[in-house]
Amino acid sequence: MPKLNHFNDQGQAHMVDVSSKKITSRIAVAKASIIMNSDTLEIIINGSAKKGDVLGIARTAGIMAAKKTSELIPLCHPLPITNVNIDLNIEPSKNSVEITATVKTTGQTGVEMEALTAANITALTIYDMVKAVDKTMKITDIRVTLKDGGKSGRLVCE
Repeated sequence: MPKLNHFNDQGQAHMVDVSSKKITSRIAVAKASIIMNSDTLEIIINGSAKKGDVLGIARTAGIMAAKKTSELIPLCHPLPITNVNIDLNIEPSKNSVEITATVKTTGQTGVEMEALTAANITALTIYDMVKAVDKTMKITDIRVTLKDGGKSGRLVCE
């Protein structure tokens, strides 16, 4: 069984020391879906949600979340994020919004957690914005689909 990075030899949680790692360009992509009733999706498409521009606010929330990941997840390193992009694709046939969060940095550790956090918070913000009309929404399929940079190289998980 592979050794878990966030535990020392005594089994105690600790922050991984990345000081000896090379500074490289890194990217991670994470995806999520939020499935809802067709009427709810129409509200989003038409821009008629009482709280405002659902997708615009959700995109902003995802960007903010990526930047705050190390404040939310105890053993994540604070990273100099160089770019966050949140793509939102409406899928009428699935009654869903498909979320793709892409995060980039130049540093000594990857940005998978930042991408996952961005995708999650984007979905949660969509939920929050329209929950008054649809409490049956489901946030699903949260996953990393690409990790590139560092010693592990490129990993595509789709």
